[in-house]
Amino acid sequence: MRLSPADRLVPLTLFSALISLHATAARASLSPEGIEFFETHIRPVLANECIECHSSHGKAKSGLVLDYRDGLLEGGDIGPAVVPGKPDESVIMEALRHEYDLTMPKAGVKLDPAIIARFEEWITMGAPDPRDEPPSPDAFDPDALWSEAFDRRRQWWSFQPIKADLKSQSIDAFLNEAIAKSGLETSPPTDPARLVRRLHFILTGLPPKPDEVATFIAAARENRETAVADRVDELLDSKAFGERWARHWMDWFRYAESHGSEGDPRIQGAHHYRDYLIRSLNQDIPYDRLLREHIAGDLLTDPRIDPETGFNESALGTIQWRMVFHGFAPVDALDERVKFTDDQINVFTKAFQSLTVSCARCHNHKFD
Repeated sequence: MRLSPADRLVPLTLFSALISLHATAARASLSPEGIEFFETHIRPVLANECIECHSSHGKAKSGLVLDYRDGLLEGGDIGPAVVPGKPDESVIMEALRHEYDLTMPKAGVKLDPAIIARFEEWITMGAPDPRDEPPSPDAFDPDALWSEAFDRRRQWWSFQPIKADLKSQSIDAFLNEAIAKSGLETSPPTDPARLVRRLHFILTGLPPKPDEVATFIAAARENRETAVADRVDELLDSKAFGERWARHWMDWFRYAESHGSEGDPRIQGAHHYRDYLIRSLNQDIPYDRLLREHIAGDLLTDPRIDPETGFNESALGTIQWRMVFHGFAPVDALDERVKFTDDQINVFTKAFQSLTVSCARCHNHKFD
């Protein structure tokens, strides 16, 4: 049976009425607490991650507008973005959770679980939203949105300056704070035999000898704190300390003595970089100095010269640039060189900046 034009209007009228009821309920449920929650946890995410592609005065992908309340309630091509009180029926939650083929934000990078949990909490409380009307055209300022995003992203932990006062930020203080928040209790101090074994494995990666255990136990009976401090100093002064912790540097810079791939060609002199790291750590060379040596140790005006070998120690740090993957016969020599450079930048930025700049190979991102 074919519906008449008048009959076809009935479902649309009912749908509009339901949307109107949703909107009226949302307005009625506004409370100071709800508005504060929205302004603190929801609006910043919508502004920074969503509105660029879902706005009243710019893009409105999939017919979805998120810059005012009714836009959320009416939704886009696949239905209401938000169903107040029902997060599992809200399309925006499917997008945030990356369910099915829905991914939000546009880059496809899933938001932090804590942010997703706040959206769920917000919808459960009725999705309070004080934005009655679409913003004016002047209110949508891409530069302002970028400025807000930049201020937020610059708070990333690896961009923060190192604080000079570390006494109030000891490892014990961090651990105790986390233990207290979790409602747990600290374990009692371990016995001296286990303690000295842990010290050895952490600092040198090797177990203590039986006579070292016996010596430590005897010293701990006299003064446990002094015994620990003395043993730690001895382990820090041992060659094994540098050998143990140089492995972490080697992992960061994908240390290898061959290139892999076709024929697995060897990297001549790679072991010099390994030994350089061991000596540097055992000599307590400052971190910022090692950083400069890794970047351009061969160009420093005050290089470190090893008195025993005569090596320019600073220049040895640059060997890490040579540890790239390649084979014998690249099809495109220029592309192969670009691969080298991309790998070098990717590894270096991950190691020292805790993020990659490798995306700059194909993209002109502002952060890159």
